[in-house]
Amino acid sequence: MIELIQFPWSNFCAVARRILEASGADFKITNVPNGERSLVWKITGGKYYGVPVLRDGRKVIFESGDDTQDVARYLDRRFKLGLFPKNLAGIQDVVWRHIEDAVETPEFKLSDSHWREYVPKADTLGFVRHKERKFGRGCLDRWAGERKQLLAQFESALAPYEAMLATRPWLLDERPRFVDFDLYGMFYNFLWSGHYAIPQSRPRLREWYGRVSKVKLAA
Repeated sequence: MIELIQFPWSNFCAVARRILEASGADFKITNVPNGERSLVWKITGGKYYGVPVLRDGRKVIFESGDDTQDVARYLDRRFKLGLFPKNLAGIQDVVWRHIEDAVETPEFKLSDSHWREYVPKADTLGFVRHKERKFGRGCLDRWAGERKQLLAQFESALAPYEAMLATRPWLLDERPRFVDFDLYGMFYNFLWSGHYAIPQSRPRLREWYGRVSKVKLAA
């Protein structure tokens, strides 16, 4: 059985988790605190401290670089899901990089601005330290004060994906591909706090999100 090591609200963990759910595979979830990654460090042999990580028997799968999709590609090969077809090679690379930049940047800041509501008290020091070391002291409070601007950035970044869905059921063609799951993960994190909804200006994406949240993939 595959084990997914994650923390629950992570957008990237949501991508891997939804792919596993869609595959129909049996898997289990192990949650780790945001600020305590010793389990991840141990099972990766001191090579990685991020999430998600997969453990499939003796195999441990994690991202080999900042610009990879090793976890998703492993699941795609393992269960023959058709997420990375050859005819979309290159196109998906461009799209997921936009998703993980233009879309993710405002959405994770919006989600993190409500961190006190969902980060366990025992994990608050590690969470704040992790964020402030990367984004500067006071970043979480700053994002809370910038919610209106961040929402506008997020809505604008979604425009290409709303346009894609005008002519097809999924982002790139007639069935879900990796980028559908990648964008799903960003929405999952955005909606996690319960303070936000998919913008009214993006009705196709609202309908699409409902479908990608439930879709099952045949091998």
